[in-house]
Amino acid sequence: MKKFLLEARGHLMTGIGYMLPLIIGSSLVVALPQIIGLAFGVTSLTEDLTGFWGFMYNVQQVGWTGIGLVNTVLAAFIAYSIADKPAIGAGFVAGAIATSTYAGFLGAVIYAFIAGYLVKWAVRTIKVPESLQAIMPIVVLPLIATGAVALIGTALAGPLGFINTSIVEWLKAMCAADGSRVTMAIILGAMIGFDMGGPVNKAAWMATNVLLTEGIYTPCVYTNVAIVIPPLGYAIASLIRKSRFSEEMLESAKGNWAMGFVGITEGAIPFTLVSPLRLIPVNVIGSALGAGVCALLGTTASISPLGGMYGFITMNNPWGYIVGFLVGALFIGIVAPLLVDFNVAEDGESESVDIDDIEISFE
Repeated sequence: MKKFLLEARGHLMTGIGYMLPLIIGSSLVVALPQIIGLAFGVTSLTEDLTGFWGFMYNVQQVGWTGIGLVNTVLAAFIAYSIADKPAIGAGFVAGAIATSTYAGFLGAVIYAFIAGYLVKWAVRTIKVPESLQAIMPIVVLPLIATGAVALIGTALAGPLGFINTSIVEWLKAMCAADGSRVTMAIILGAMIGFDMGGPVNKAAWMATNVLLTEGIYTPCVYTNVAIVIPPLGYAIASLIRKSRFSEEMLESAKGNWAMGFVGITEGAIPFTLVSPLRLIPVNVIGSALGAGVCALLGTTASISPLGGMYGFITMNNPWGYIVGFLVGALFIGIVAPLLVDFNVAEDGESESVDIDDIEISFE
């Protein structure tokens, strides 16, 4: 079971990895026309606009089209990861069905795993004469997988649609209530800071980006602000307590200014590995604190928000976002060098982390 779960996690992360460029590129295409419009006093891009702003509206719709393909691409490449090309067509169908029936992210993942593992089972089980081998990957296996997705997707459309709709409404209610919004921000921030690009981090990031397809933008604000905090925190730490850092670490810290600016949490990994048992909690608290402050100050989003330090330009009450990542980063910058000397790795802690378990990916 443990082996299966590890494999399943790998397939899920593969799907997310292929989906990342889609969601990032599409979000930028949605946000940039809106930013241009706001700079010229156009608060909303609508289909009744003409001329240049009508053109900007159409450009923005291309971005929304890309965001609408998130489930489709995710499911396709999960299925592809499991069973290669014979499963990818069924995966595309799985994601499209999940979107059209409101089964959402949950449905896309379930259908993709069914399609992929069914193809994998069929390859091992179904034996045909050598003369028919050529039609297996292009006819028989896609038929089995797509047929199963069609049957199961139709049967589960109602229950999964209900679950997905209920979750969406619950999250909308949380975003509307100040106390719930702060709680959600703290949880998301803690998840982002926990493993810096690993599965917990990606689960939070993925969940908030999938919500963009439902028109729920604010949770993405809190993951975005939390992503900035760990790399920026260690960059600040290298200024506050320079004597606690080796020359190599000081050089790494210079790069963290850029990583914090664009929003790459992996910049904190080399520092965290010096003493993970002490610094992972520091990262978690700093990221949660910054996201919570951001929510407490009322920062929200009514369009798809950008990440990185510059993301505040896409948000309502942008000062809350800036204050949030500064508070969280200052916490890490002050506390981390008090607890750990970055001149040398502390015995027994840095060796306890297997570098092969750290997943590096850009957010």
